[in-house]
Amino acid sequence: MKNIWVLIFCLSFFCALGQKNATHIVVKGETLYAIAKKYQITPDDIIKNNPDAINGIKENQTLLIPVKSLFPTAVTTTNDTTYVVQKGETLYAISRKFGITVDAILAKNPTVKDTLSEGVQLILPTKKNLAPTIISNKEKVDLISTVSKAKTRNLALFLPFNINKIENDSLKTRNEHIKTNKFLNLTLDFYAGALMAIDSAKALGLPVNVKVYDVESSKYSSNVASVIAKNDFSTVDAVIGPFQNSFVETTAQLLSKYDIPVISPLSKEKGLALPNLYYAIPSEEQLKAKLFQHFKAKNGNTIAIISTKKVASKEYLTKNYPWVKQAVFNDKGALDVVQFKSQLVKGKTNFIILEIEKASTILSITNILKGLQKEYEIQLAVYEVYDALNFEEIPIKNLTALKMMYPAASKVIETPEELLFAAAYKKINNSAPNSVAIKGFDITFDTILRMCQENGFADSVLKYKTAYVENSFDYSNENGANNNTGCYLLYYDNDLTIKQAQ
Repeated sequence: MKNIWVLIFCLSFFCALGQKNATHIVVKGETLYAIAKKYQITPDDIIKNNPDAINGIKENQTLLIPVKSLFPTAVTTTNDTTYVVQKGETLYAISRKFGITVDAILAKNPTVKDTLSEGVQLILPTKKNLAPTIISNKEKVDLISTVSKAKTRNLALFLPFNINKIENDSLKTRNEHIKTNKFLNLTLDFYAGALMAIDSAKALGLPVNVKVYDVESSKYSSNVASVIAKNDFSTVDAVIGPFQNSFVETTAQLLSKYDIPVISPLSKEKGLALPNLYYAIPSEEQLKAKLFQHFKAKNGNTIAIISTKKVASKEYLTKNYPWVKQAVFNDKGALDVVQFKSQLVKGKTNFIILEIEKASTILSITNILKGLQKEYEIQLAVYEVYDALNFEEIPIKNLTALKMMYPAASKVIETPEELLFAAAYKKINNSAPNSVAIKGFDITFDTILRMCQENGFADSVLKYKTAYVENSFDYSNENGANNNTGCYLLYYDNDLTIKQAQ
């Protein structure tokens, strides 16, 4: 009740004074977009009242915030959400924003027509958070065969070279920066791969203009708002970058008025669900989902051996995958082998999920599993190849004998075409391509091909999944966020190679 009176007081206070702005003091780590989201406005609204913010904001800086933004446009009730339509919004844009279908909106609002007016209130069904799924009905295609060359497309790359900072650094030369600056090297690797993708597009005769912007970035600030304000992006078809999640969110928000797809190329962090923001790196949740889907598809018997300290991991399984059995440990902290053996099933593949932090315990358990292979079909599985698995105490033969499987965002190079790419990259750059360089190629080439489809990038991601040198792209809208669900299952084979599971 107290909060309601505070809200009424604030409203009457500002109305009585005729005041149009409130103030906000920037705290450490806040971004322009985070503040805009807090007050239900856009970064443009803040910049209009605070012109200096176009060059970034600083801790303890005072910003003028439009008062209208103190009152949210969406109010959630028990089962539904009431949403006030913003200027220029369409049913499709709102459906993407909230991760629901247009049909679901129309079902709740039978009198609504295709054209929406600003200020109209819609009732939106609440979307439940479900366990991630990577099941896709999309067709995997080669987009080269369906490109349209009818008109020129424009691509922008937002890459954090930080050239001004390097030029103004009196203590280090350019060469010293290249040798020691890991973030700069990351940028250069990605750019090298992107350049090969651009050259490939030119070789295909695609009418694409590419412009590269140096977005100066530090941990807490970036000049993306300034770059966007000083340049015309009205004809841009897609933007790749920046690298850091908070800055790519700001970019997507600022470019939303043009409905420009913004691709987050390297960040594993998943933040805001924006209709024009696409996360190119599969999340940890998606990688796990890929693993469990495989277990189900193979009709396997799945048992998890999880450290007693990892309570959250146990709860995660119980909540999302209750059909997975969980092994127990005895009073001495060792695996209860008798009980574990009773959980195994003959005639099926027994997938054993291992999440143990101590190398000595991993060694003991893998030896036990190897011994049980005489009676049962057993395959080891992990969520990721973490450091303890690479400890010298654990023989690689243990992991290969158990064909240790793990999900990954990228696969190993194996086809003749992929090997040709690696050779061409080495010829140009005098070094083999690392994973970042390959992502630079794959993401840029995929973006260009999708831009050059007849109906553009956004339509393409709804219809098709793709795969290139190491990376696959299968964008899916989950709770309003456009996440790439394209990932792989890899395993250690007996010949000491890593192969893709079928």
